[in-house]
Amino acid sequence: MKAYRHLFFDLDHTLWDFETNAHETLAQLFTDYDLGRHGLFTFAEFSQRYSEVNHALWRLYQSNKVTQQQLREVRFARTLTRLGLAEADVPTDISARFTDLLPLKTAVFPYTHEVLGYLQAKGYRLHLITNGFEDMQRVKLASSKLTDYFEEVITSERSGHLKPDPRMFAHALARTGARAAESLMVGDNLECDVLGAYNAGIDQVYFNPARRRHFAQTTYEIGCLSELRDFL
Repeated sequence: MKAYRHLFFDLDHTLWDFETNAHETLAQLFTDYDLGRHGLFTFAEFSQRYSEVNHALWRLYQSNKVTQQQLREVRFARTLTRLGLAEADVPTDISARFTDLLPLKTAVFPYTHEVLGYLQAKGYRLHLITNGFEDMQRVKLASSKLTDYFEEVITSERSGHLKPDPRMFAHALARTGARAAESLMVGDNLECDVLGAYNAGIDQVYFNPARRRHFAQTTYEIGCLSELRDFL
């Protein structure tokens, strides 16, 4: 079994349950802004359309085709107008309100705390490497009591690059003093986390709780974080 010293984790969709937390936040916004009064869409339709728009914009962001500011400014206006709401009726502060509320949510994937505590106790050096926005990621970590597990939090904003760019991983290795051969990346995204780490010479764990079929080559694959204890 290969000996690893440094474990790099993605945050959203890997440790922090983005879908659950976003759903709760959207429900709060739907109520707070009384979006149902327009009679144009249900909460389920609002949530579904937001998810579609947000994922599309994140793909553009990760390809450097839109900026962080553009992503934040556009996603709710695009969601609501596509649901039939007049542009003039889109609440001007809804995006900022979402940004304030979302990182305060605390849902994490099963066994997150148990596994991170186990790995920390075994002497692994734990770090985060994330494309998420610096301001939100720090609050998420604090709200969900994850901060103390990690030595370094490497964000795309700080590094100047986005996963899967190998320069993001090179920056992470340099920042932590780790060597690629002794490092392992854990993440849910086959392109950003798995392929990105592979191209940087780093072994990977694909976190695939939905057990989606794929044809990628990965060093390890798990459906639950508890499975990390089988080989670490």
